[in-house]
Amino acid sequence: MKVRGERECKDCGTHWSYYDTGSVVCPQCGSIRSVGLDDRTEHTATTTQLDLSTVRGLVDEVTLPELAGEVESVSADYVRTVGFILGGDLLVLDDVYLAASELRHVAADVSRAMRVSDAEERYFFDLLAGADEGDRTAPAEVPDSLRSARGLAAAQAVDTYGTEVRRHLEGNPDRTVSGLLGTLDEHRKRVAALDGDVSPRTAERLVRVAQDLGRAVAEDDETSLARAQERLDDLSVEV
Repeated sequence: MKVRGERECKDCGTHWSYYDTGSVVCPQCGSIRSVGLDDRTEHTATTTQLDLSTVRGLVDEVTLPELAGEVESVSADYVRTVGFILGGDLLVLDDVYLAASELRHVAADVSRAMRVSDAEERYFFDLLAGADEGDRTAPAEVPDSLRSARGLAAAQAVDTYGTEVRRHLEGNPDRTVSGLLGTLDEHRKRVAALDGDVSPRTAERLVRVAQDLGRAVAEDDETSLARAQERLDDLSVEV
């Protein structure tokens, strides 16, 4: 959506940025009467933080399936609220979002499984321990039984981020980036068609291309653009 980010309170005259608070309520006096001082600008980012402290506190209180169900819900809520355009500027796809997306899918698998292996349980708890800090497990350490969760998480993240990049490019066109984004989306669709069942290295390459493209746009970085092209050239997803 497009918003006027620089606000002035009509009651007390306080100036603040909607981009910082995510609210039109005056942070000084609490008044809802404010006026925008600048032009409307594309803005989808929020001030929401991924907070897993509450669900981590349930570890000794509930069963593993119950815990995983709570973790899935918290992660899904976070993923749904995140945007990547801050006051007209594109943000790079970050590791907290990627970790939250993966935790959501892994938790879903764990909560529904008839039996959870030691490797699956350990992987779930590793993600739960560090997702809110952007800690992501290396592709080589993903259990085979959870590779679909990793692949689906990557496909979902790339789909969401690609939508944001396209929205940004509507006002800041770049034919090269648009072309590479289209190629990336074709690979993303193949991963989704396989229900995420691709190697973790392939899933990781998918998100790395998205990050490179975002960095190329956000930072006007030609090196990142070239790296995205190279990674796309090496990316192969078989349906």
